[in-house]
Amino acid sequence: MSRAQSVKTLSPAAGIPGGEIIVEYNEISADLLNTLEVRFGGAIAHLVSANRRRAVAIIPEMATEGAVQVAVAGDSAAQPGTGGVDFVLGRQVAGNLHPVTSPAFNPADGALFVTRSGSRGEHVPVSLYRIDTEGMIEDFSGDVMNPTSIAFDRTGRMFVTSRFDGTVYRITRDREVVAFASDLGVATGLAFNREGQMFVGDRSGTIYRVNEIGEAGAWAEHEPSVSAYHLAFGPDDNLYVTGPTVSSFDSITRFDQDGKSSVFFRGLGRPQGLALDAAGNLYVAAALRGRRGIVKISVDAKKAELIVAGMNMVGVAFGPQGEMIVATNDALFSLPLGIPGALLVEG
Repeated sequence: MSRAQSVKTLSPAAGIPGGEIIVEYNEISADLLNTLEVRFGGAIAHLVSANRRRAVAIIPEMATEGAVQVAVAGDSAAQPGTGGVDFVLGRQVAGNLHPVTSPAFNPADGALFVTRSGSRGEHVPVSLYRIDTEGMIEDFSGDVMNPTSIAFDRTGRMFVTSRFDGTVYRITRDREVVAFASDLGVATGLAFNREGQMFVGDRSGTIYRVNEIGEAGAWAEHEPSVSAYHLAFGPDDNLYVTGPTVSSFDSITRFDQDGKSSVFFRGLGRPQGLALDAAGNLYVAAALRGRRGIVKISVDAKKAELIVAGMNMVGVAFGPQGEMIVATNDALFSLPLGIPGALLVEG
């Protein structure tokens, strides 16, 4: 008998094409299990596994975006028009990129900046892109080789790290690229604290504090990373750092204002770009218990959950309208989740 089944929960309830979600539904008969379908709107998802109460499904490529209904049906003849649950599907903002950490919003005009970083030593014609609030993408600069992190200071000046030459560059309003601080090792993560001080992560083991004239001094030491440091200040004025290692059980480290470190959360696979919301919850591109996407960690670090499903994610940022921007290793996606970001700029 053909009939639609009622979905109970989706975990997580947001994602981008290619991500894995767990769909729980009312128990179905063994007869219907062999013909079970999970549908996102009208698109049929590939099933990784399924039993009588739940399935693991791959989010399909779809022409739609935003809220869609996820439903299950007992066979291909059933039309799941009832019993569905809302799911937030990310909209691709830009493709053919190569970000290696989180993108950054210009607080002055809401424009989004992202990199095409390239492999080490590779010079690409355009390495920085600007996406305006209407979604128009423009070539911004090709003068920074292997750009990594982007951040804006409290006066609105734009800075970019280069992991190629260990330099932080300032990009002027006329798009002139000026070296601001140098000799910073393999410069990756970049963030500003509430006082406007710059911090740069050298993935070989040092976090530098840089003053207003570009003079850098070692501020803290950290375990070397196999790829990059990613930095973000929280509303609590602590610096949060990820740096993937060869472990599958990596940590997020928290540094207080004196540079003293402590483990904030342990148990992530390859944690990368991170951001904090206005309440102090932390969001990081990582794997949690084998599932990949954006992980939300509570202020007290006692709760961690996957809230956005997606593969190859490297970064996350919050826009002025509460949208979440997630970066994969070749594209940006926007999800209207209504989460206000921290006032401090993440990098």
